[in-house]
Amino acid sequence: MKEIKRSRLSEAQVAMLFRAVAPAVSFSAFVAVTTAGLVVWLGDTGVARAAVWAVLVALFAACHLVLQAGYLRQTPSIRRGEWGAWFTLLCLAEGLSWGWASVALVGSEHYELQLILMLVCYGNAAGAIPAFGSYPPAFWAMFLPTTVPFLILSVADGRPIAAAAAILATLYVVSMGALGLRYGQELRTILLAGFEKTDLAERLEQEKARAEAANVAKSRFLAAASHDLRQPVHALSLFTAALQRAEMGDKARAIVGHIEGSVAALDELFGALLNISELDADIVANHPQGFRVQALLERLVREYAPEATGKGLGLRLQKTSLGVEADPVLLERVLRNLISNAVRHTGRGRVLVGCRRVGAAVRIEVWDTGPGIPDELRERIFEEFFQHGNPERDRSKGLGLGLAIVRRLVTIMGVPLDLRSVTGRFSCFSVTLPSTARVAALPVPRLPWRMTRNDSQLILVIDDEAAIQLAMRTLLGSWGYDVMAAGSEAEMRSTLAECRQRPALLICDYRLRGGEDGIAVIRRLQEEYNDDLPALLITGDTAPERLIEAKASGLQLLHKPVTEGALRDAMARLTA
Repeated sequence: MKEIKRSRLSEAQVAMLFRAVAPAVSFSAFVAVTTAGLVVWLGDTGVARAAVWAVLVALFAACHLVLQAGYLRQTPSIRRGEWGAWFTLLCLAEGLSWGWASVALVGSEHYELQLILMLVCYGNAAGAIPAFGSYPPAFWAMFLPTTVPFLILSVADGRPIAAAAAILATLYVVSMGALGLRYGQELRTILLAGFEKTDLAERLEQEKARAEAANVAKSRFLAAASHDLRQPVHALSLFTAALQRAEMGDKARAIVGHIEGSVAALDELFGALLNISELDADIVANHPQGFRVQALLERLVREYAPEATGKGLGLRLQKTSLGVEADPVLLERVLRNLISNAVRHTGRGRVLVGCRRVGAAVRIEVWDTGPGIPDELRERIFEEFFQHGNPERDRSKGLGLGLAIVRRLVTIMGVPLDLRSVTGRFSCFSVTLPSTARVAALPVPRLPWRMTRNDSQLILVIDDEAAIQLAMRTLLGSWGYDVMAAGSEAEMRSTLAECRQRPALLICDYRLRGGEDGIAVIRRLQEEYNDDLPALLITGDTAPERLIEAKASGLQLLHKPVTEGALRDAMARLTA
């Protein structure tokens, strides 16, 4: 691991080196040409000597640029350490040329001119700090050969002015060398921090990908498990509904009632799972409108009043005339879960539902005098199946899905959900909605349709589960319908070939054996009869992509297990 980090550091340092080289060497060549011209103009150096030196410096600069072009043509995956070595060699050659100029370009009898050359050379050496400081070997290869020759010459000269120059040159070399060393160390620290940040980001991305994959796998598992569990429960629900109409004694009828209650409990669980799946599938639309919330709150409080009274709780609504801008269906689902939770988890005291104006918004609050929620659990309570204070998983305390559904719903609505709680005293869940003066009356929920017996109507049922075929024959037959049941489209066509009665309704499972698609089967059979044969799609599949496809079909859709009442209402709407 250390070797890998050292290699990455070296590659990054070389990359910084090549990014900075063009302006540095170009300026160095320009200074060399200018300096050569000046010393020739002052008459102390021959033209040929000065020109050779200037051309040499310019040649090294050109070599740097050629090396940079070769480096940039290579892809990062095949760049190796020799790029830095070649660059360092060029820096050494250029540094030696500058160091030679500081002591030999002009004669020693013109010491004041040598001092001017020394200043130029030392200034050029200082420019190596930002240009080459990212890669220490290149920096030292440029800096030391440029500065040390004049220092040595001044020490050996013996004249007082040379001694003074030697002292100043020593201070300069030491301080600039230390600055270059510090600059390289700081860049190294920055690069290493960048590596750690990049590695952390990559690990986070990997963890995110793993979490998303796990979530997808969980959703697929839940969808598959839900589908497989819904099939027998759907058949059990239909058999129970048919059994209720059979002749039996009071004891047997009581047992059937218990069975029906157990089926209803399973239906509640599957309904909550379906809500989660629909919300995750992003098929629930938000249609806000202005309305007064009093009627909605009154209806919900009336609905939960018997349960609260049975527990000895007070359930009170604070009247309001405020209007909000929200989707009434989604808001009802949010408040229903919050009020249900408050009543269910409050042992004594009361539950209060009310509104208050907060600036340009309205906050709907549900207070309870329950056990409260500890600070460390205020995020976990919104997780699926998490329940505080119910380790025995008592179903009377709920399923642990209500708040998970609430959080998804308020996200779709784009409104905040807040929680205030003191352990042992109270909890308050609140939803803050935009206020509006433009309000409309909410539509009164329609009573469900009731169908009448009609012995002349034929119902077609396609389901690949034999138990469900039998259950549908039994139940629909008890309602006075003729029923033809089959496990596939081909089997149904074979049965219909000998039937002269025109079907009144087609009930088809969504996912059939052999990869058959219930939607496609319905469309083909409707084409067979050359009209819009009423059709009902039933599914136990809660996979998000299936829910999206089913909604897009425009067909009436029921989710298994289907209760007797839901089946009656759907059939009545389609055959009215």
